[in-house]
Amino acid sequence: MWGYGVRGYGPVRTLAALNSDPEGAKLKYNLAPLRTGRPSEHDLYAAYDRFTPASPTHLQQLGPAFFTKMLYFVGYRRGIGGVQPLILDRVVAKRLPEQAGPACSRSWGWPSQHWLTYLRWAAEEALDPAFGGEPDGVELALFNDNWSRASNDGQIVP
Repeated sequence: MWGYGVRGYGPVRTLAALNSDPEGAKLKYNLAPLRTGRPSEHDLYAAYDRFTPASPTHLQQLGPAFFTKMLYFVGYRRGIGGVQPLILDRVVAKRLPEQAGPACSRSWGWPSQHWLTYLRWAAEEALDPAFGGEPDGVELALFNDNWSRASNDGQIVP
């Protein structure tokens, strides 16, 4: 989850996040809503909110682009479809269509409601057989710049 590309600030941010929770208590608390058999939308919202800067359990230098990766790896349940935690970073956000909600209008710092609206949209898009019912297939298509909506019949072209 500590993927930070070619930028030099990645190791510094990683160290700051880890140092802000040396015993892992905040991390354990923040991820607790996702430890159920199938996290609900309320659970997803709660977990996201716990990582935001307004929360007392926020980890320094850990913004949505990083903590949504963690939420994805902890909370995604393959094979059940529906609303699932997905990664929201600058790359995905700039490729989101307007139908995916307001997350497309920002490049960082998305409020939890923007993330949840994006998750609902991706769950709906995942119903297309091309994605096999998996919302992360929609996210991957966005990330790889392979998602589009055909202009003639409204079908998704992954």
